[in-house]
Amino acid sequence: MMRMLLPCAVFVYMFLFSFGLHAQETVKFAMVGLSHGHSPWFFEWGKGEDMELVGVYEPDASFSGAFRERYRLPEKLMYSDLVKMLQEVKPDGILVFGPIVDHLEAVKAAAPLGIHVMVEKPLATNLSDAQEMAQLARKHSIHLLTNYETSWYPSTEQAYRFFNGDEAGFGQIRKMVFHHGHEGPKEIGVGPEFLEWLTDPVKNGGGALVDFGCYGANIMTYLMHGESPLAVTAVTKTYKPEIYPNVDDEATVIVDFQNSQGIIQASWNWPFNRKDMEVYGVDGYVITKDEDQLRYSTKGVEEQQMKANADQLGVETNPFEYFRAVIVGERVPAAFSPYTLENNLQVMEILDAAKRSAETGKKVLLNEK
Repeated sequence: MMRMLLPCAVFVYMFLFSFGLHAQETVKFAMVGLSHGHSPWFFEWGKGEDMELVGVYEPDASFSGAFRERYRLPEKLMYSDLVKMLQEVKPDGILVFGPIVDHLEAVKAAAPLGIHVMVEKPLATNLSDAQEMAQLARKHSIHLLTNYETSWYPSTEQAYRFFNGDEAGFGQIRKMVFHHGHEGPKEIGVGPEFLEWLTDPVKNGGGALVDFGCYGANIMTYLMHGESPLAVTAVTKTYKPEIYPNVDDEATVIVDFQNSQGIIQASWNWPFNRKDMEVYGVDGYVITKDEDQLRYSTKGVEEQQMKANADQLGVETNPFEYFRAVIVGERVPAAFSPYTLENNLQVMEILDAAKRSAETGKKVLLNEK
C-alpha cells in the first residue's frame, strides 16, 4: 500500500510546486549601506529562515568593522566595493540602508543584473533621481520597493479598509491629517554616522520635510487610490538652527485633491515619538494611535476602539519577509499600495512640490512643473 501512495504523494507535491504552492523559497539578500538607523532591524528581528545574507556593502571601514563585530558577521560577507559584491555574491535582492542620495547608484548597479531593490524611505532625494530609478527598474524588469515603518502597521491597513472594500461605510474621504516625527534625530540619540547625512540637504534631500513628510504623502496616496493631487502648499521652519543649521526641522504641507484634502505635519519638534493619523469621511472617521490601536465612528454611532490584527487583515508586518514574498511571486503588491513604485513616484512629486512651495511661499500646481 505504501509503495502505491508514495508515487501519488510525489505527484501531488510536483503539481503544487508547479503552481507556486510549494514551501517558502530561500532568497539571497545583500545589504547596501549600514548607516541608516533602521539597518539593525534585519539582524535583530527581520531575518527569517527563508532568507540568506550573502553580502554587506559599507564604504566606511571603521563603521563596517564595528557593525560586523556587533552582529558577529563573517568577514567574508563584508565588501567596500558595491559592484564587486553584486557580481560575486549574486543576490536576489538588495536592502539599501545608506544615505538617500545613494539610492540611485544602488539601482544603477543592481537593475542591469536583474537584482531586485528595496530602499528605505523615501525613494530618492529628488524627483529627477526617482524618475531615473523608475526607468531603470522598468527597463530591467525588477521590483523597486520603498520601505516605510508605517507600511506594515496593521492600523494603516485597517484605516484603508474602513473607507474601501467590504468594510467601507465611512463615505468619501474629505480630510486626512498625518502626524509623523519625534523630538529630533540628535535629541533621540541616533548614531553619528546616521546623523551626519540625515541633516545634510544633499545627502538626505532635506530635513523633517523629507524624513517624515514622506510618510503622510505615502499613506494618502494609498488612501486616495493614486489620485493625482491638484496643488501643494508648504511651510517649513528651522526652530533649532543651533542643532540643524542646514535643514528644516518643521514642515506643514497641504495637499489638495479634487474633493479631498491632506495635511502633513512632519516635525523634529514633537515632545514624543509619533506616527498617527486622522481620516475623515462624509459618514465617519478613523483615528489611529500607533501601529495597531485606533478609534472610529460613523454618524449616529458611539465612538469605538479596536486593535487591528495583522493576521485577520492578511498583511505582512515584516518588510523583509514581504520583499522576499514579492521576489518569489507569493505576493503581488496592490496598485498604489505603500511599498509600490507608482505610489512612491507620487510621493516624490508631492515632496518636490512642497520644497518649491516652501522656497517661494506660493502654492504649487502639480500640472505646472
